[in-house]
Amino acid sequence: VQLQASGGGLVQAGGSLGLSCAASGRTFSTHAMGWFRQAPGKEREFVAAINRNGVYTYYKDSLKGRFTISRDNAQNTVYLQMNSLKPEDTAVYYCAAALSLGLPVRRTDYAYWGQGTLVTVSS
Repeated sequence: VQLQASGGGLVQAGGSLGLSCAASGRTFSTHAMGWFRQAPGKEREFVAAINRNGVYTYYKDSLKGRFTISRDNAQNTVYLQMNSLKPEDTAVYYCAAALSLGLPVRRTDYAYWGQGTLVTVSS
């Protein structure tokens, strides 16, 4: 699976941004998908996950209510809608495809990674 993330950019605090991650190949619907982010000087951290059919989602606690993950298996795409953005949301955002079932949250559960897209939130 090859992943291509897009949609990053510069946004003011309080604004919204939507990220997309397009996957190649025919196996997209067999993978749980996730979003991670890495801020400058920090470890890459889990943001959200969605199961294979899109029915179940899971979020980093502090992001619940502001971020929404979704997927369209017909379009081989996973999305991350980010609202009420804060300067601390500034990071490179990565999409990833897991081999594990369910809603994996560990980096090691994910076998395929996109190249990342930079989100910068100005105060």
